[in-house]
Amino acid sequence: MILRPGRLVGVDLARMVALLGMMATHVLEGHTATGGLTTVQWLAGGRASALFAVLAGVSLALITGGTTPQAGRDLGRSAAGIAVRAILIALIGLALGGLETGLAIILTYYGVLFLLGLPFLRLRALPLAALAAGWVLIAPVVSHLVRPELPDRLGGSPDFASLAEPGQLLAHLLFTGTYPAVPWLAYLLAGMALGRTDLRGWRKPLRLVGWGAVLAVMATAVSRLCTADPGIRGALFPFRTVTHEQALRVLQDSLHGSPPTGAAWQWLLVVSPHSATPFDLAQTIGSALVVLGLSLILVDVVPRQGKVALAVVAGAGAIPLTAYTVHVITKTEQVWPSESPDNFGWYVAIVLGLGAVFALAGRRGPLEAIVGWPGRWFRHSD
Repeated sequence: MILRPGRLVGVDLARMVALLGMMATHVLEGHTATGGLTTVQWLAGGRASALFAVLAGVSLALITGGTTPQAGRDLGRSAAGIAVRAILIALIGLALGGLETGLAIILTYYGVLFLLGLPFLRLRALPLAALAAGWVLIAPVVSHLVRPELPDRLGGSPDFASLAEPGQLLAHLLFTGTYPAVPWLAYLLAGMALGRTDLRGWRKPLRLVGWGAVLAVMATAVSRLCTADPGIRGALFPFRTVTHEQALRVLQDSLHGSPPTGAAWQWLLVVSPHSATPFDLAQTIGSALVVLGLSLILVDVVPRQGKVALAVVAGAGAIPLTAYTVHVITKTEQVWPSESPDNFGWYVAIVLGLGAVFALAGRRGPLEAIVGWPGRWFRHSD
């Protein structure tokens, strides 16, 4: 059955957008001939992976009761299943990290993020939203203070060899890596708050679009006002004088997870892809709300035949772990297609075609079945 009862196809559609955005940043050129960002990189850089993490929170809430959080024994079983799922996802991430792809593999961080989310499963939407807002403000400050005391970040994506240095690996996954789980918990909490609300219909998703756009624009505007101040720019770039335009040109590129370790606190005021500053977290959460809201609205307003078509097109979003893993494998030199911006269409066709096949068959992806098995076992155990 393509349209499974109770499944929010709009969430799958948003997740497909996140996957395609991440793929685009992996394959397509990020800069124009003049050094500016390409349109795709401007849209997806830093935002696609953030959307992926917010939707992880939505899924976490949906599988633990949706608008009414589970309690007691049911919650305990779900939490145990999620914990095992998180470990399996992290192991898959370590395996993919050992491949020569040049990618920053998100799955190991993703597994840690699920584990960090376990204490918040019993909360409803409003407390989760308040926690997310507080985390946006506090976690980057904590990261800024503790990172100078932590081991150096790993040279690449975590893999099984990284287990030989558990302290460095843990610091990398929590604070110093590309997708640091401690500040990124803000995304998961925001997504869980969304998953604890009734996302059916078009009215609430429309409000998500509006509030998300306001949040993204305000975060960007206030950050730009800050970096327009010469004193703040002087703290950001102490060894040279830069104009505001030059500063923005530097900040348009990824910071690979966090601002420079040990640098001035003014770095917490910037908006830059993968910087995990308060303004960056707020902006990307806002962007995620817009994409999710638009996806939910689109699925709600089309007729049933359109919903079926969207479910097939968004099939990759229903099997994100399998689709992401296949994409990473195709990025290795040994597997077709060869890495070239000209082959981006093939990368998209592979992932969307795979998702469509599983959607038409009404089956979950193979990796989803594997990591989901512990949760099903715990739910049905006495």
